[in-house]
Amino acid sequence: MDDIQNAVDERNWPIDQVGVSDLRHPIVVLDRDNRRQQTVAEVKMSVDLPHQFKGTHMSRFLEVLNEHSGEVTMRTLPRILRAIRGRLGAARAGIELTFPYFLERRAPVTGATGLMDYQCAFVGTAEEDSEDFVLAVRVPVNSLCPCSKAISDYGAHNQRGYVTMHVRTGRSADGKPHFIWIEELVSLAELAASAPVYPLLKRADERHVTMQAYDNPAFVEDVVRNVAVALRADARVDWFLVEAVHQESIHNHSVFARIRWERKGATRG
Repeated sequence: MDDIQNAVDERNWPIDQVGVSDLRHPIVVLDRDNRRQQTVAEVKMSVDLPHQFKGTHMSRFLEVLNEHSGEVTMRTLPRILRAIRGRLGAARAGIELTFPYFLERRAPVTGATGLMDYQCAFVGTAEEDSEDFVLAVRVPVNSLCPCSKAISDYGAHNQRGYVTMHVRTGRSADGKPHFIWIEELVSLAELAASAPVYPLLKRADERHVTMQAYDNPAFVEDVVRNVAVALRADARVDWFLVEAVHQESIHNHSVFARIRWERKGATRG
């Protein structure tokens, strides 16, 4: 049968990324407390396409994914990317997996338990002489406005917000990439805000969380700086992009703050 994809294209225009997206696939990720967690990821895979080729072989992306559907972490993503490059004869390959990650959370007073979901992503790229991996975690938080607290006779307005962290780790002396748990980033974001968000709260818990937020007012600028300070102090982290968003409760808009940082002398794998 004719291989149309390998036909010569005369427009002389290389393509940066071409591949498959909006694909749902079951994966298994590492869980700090339970070792492994099954979830479903939305997958995007791509390669570069030299100017002389008309198209790429889309089915080969699915073949590679099906062959590597066990553990999917920063430890296994390089193998998947190398397989994509090899199977499609590409100089550069990329993969993005976006998935919900569930943690059992206990209410602060009653201990009532419920499952909390966090939107996470693994983003990897590979070229002939380098590989890159970024972990992204989005954490819902509670914030209370310091200005509102300072100027009001009683009370203060608060809002639910989100902290999204994109983190790239460095490597140890033996060349192995440092590892960061999703749970660590969840805790870091919650400590940076006025109070955590819980899946299940009884009245005693609501009282506790309300007062906790009141005692820890934080602007969106405070939250993003708190996260940045903590990540910069972590020797495992070589680069991060942090964004905090507060969905204002008394304004017809949201507010956000973003910080990007890279450790001097850091190099990608």
